[in-house]
Amino acid sequence: MLFTLFAFLVALGILITFHELGHYWVARWCGVKILRFSLGFGRVLLKRVDRHGTEWVLSALPLGGYVKMLDEEVQDSDDTRAPLAKDSQSFQAQPVGKRFAIVAAGPIFNLLLAVMFYASLNLFGTQEPAAILSKPPVGTPAALAGLQGGDQITSVNQQLVASWPQARWALLQVVADGGQVEIGLERSASRLTRVLEVPVVADPTGEDPMRRLGLAIGGMTPQIRSVVDSSVAQAAGLTANDLIVAVDGEQRPDVAQVIRIIQANPNQPLAFEVEREGQIRHVTLTPAAVTLENGKVVGRAGFQLGGHVPMVEVNYGVFESVWLGVTKTFDTAWFSLKMMGKMLIGEVSIKNISGPVTIADYAGQTARIGWAAYISFLALVSVSLGVLNLLPIPMLDGGHLLYYLVEIIRGSPPSARSIDWGQRAGMAVLAGLMVVALFNDLIRIFN
Repeated sequence: MLFTLFAFLVALGILITFHELGHYWVARWCGVKILRFSLGFGRVLLKRVDRHGTEWVLSALPLGGYVKMLDEEVQDSDDTRAPLAKDSQSFQAQPVGKRFAIVAAGPIFNLLLAVMFYASLNLFGTQEPAAILSKPPVGTPAALAGLQGGDQITSVNQQLVASWPQARWALLQVVADGGQVEIGLERSASRLTRVLEVPVVADPTGEDPMRRLGLAIGGMTPQIRSVVDSSVAQAAGLTANDLIVAVDGEQRPDVAQVIRIIQANPNQPLAFEVEREGQIRHVTLTPAAVTLENGKVVGRAGFQLGGHVPMVEVNYGVFESVWLGVTKTFDTAWFSLKMMGKMLIGEVSIKNISGPVTIADYAGQTARIGWAAYISFLALVSVSLGVLNLLPIPMLDGGHLLYYLVEIIRGSPPSARSIDWGQRAGMAVLAGLMVVALFNDLIRIFN
């Protein structure tokens, strides 16, 4: 838990600092005086004043930050530097174009940070799982398209892919809209192409769209890493390091197949063959029935699977790395916006909204895997933070940008009354999102 908390705080520190530095640097470039740069909210823990008179502050609550600029409004009562009205260095005295640039700089810097992260991963290279498929379940679109277990994906719609994360990302973008996708495969040293029909399906349950298509990473040898105390796996006699060589008549299954068979058979006895210390043992295991948050009942055995995953080295040159970083950031941002739109019309479940608990959990998990996974996580959250802040919701940067657009078009700012009502509406929307996110976090914890 302490490691997870540390990884979460480091992630917040990096993402929030870079966001606020965007506001800070552009404001300085525009000639605005900065009174305070704060990482966090609430009680000040550490403070330092630079030669420009700016306070650099570390505050107690690390869930955000702010840049306090010289303004025409009177500052806090303890602020002896309350500016005079019409001060040329105040934020409000700047032309609307400069105010727009200062506010937009924060989320734009988050997107630039994501580009830097993705480009660094591409340049220095990462070890990623190979794009080898598990055997698709009968009747799924993948099975109907003729895909087989052991096939390695080499391209998606003629776009080359080098690993499973790349293949999954390319497929997810097609899944969002439905239609046909051409998949290039390598099977037994032969190259072939298959066309996968992706149905347009409303997803109110939040089910993994890749699982619905019958696509899962394969090639991983199913070896039991650990067994949960008092579980059905322990009662059946399974132990850590057992190698599963057959389950329910399926010979030499991979991890995805074992999980799928167990989940599909709650309260149904399954015949396992496991290899232990060079000997084959026969075990009968009856998965316990577990109800998921979407109401679906699945089987659970009570062991954790590990094993060897076929890996590939993925890296690129300098210019290609930067370009791929830009395109990955743009694609991720666009995909996020599409998913938000589908949530609004009910095609995607709001259960996909994550709160700080889930983000902290992912921070800890990716940090344990390695630096590449952690940086990928930071890049993804940085894109999400940038996109969220650009939404035209009052209280967010995007809400202020909306006001400035109105001012540019009309030649005068919106009325104080409309801004006040907008702030109230924005606060209500943000409060609602926070409630949904925390509720989803709690549901995930208890499940």
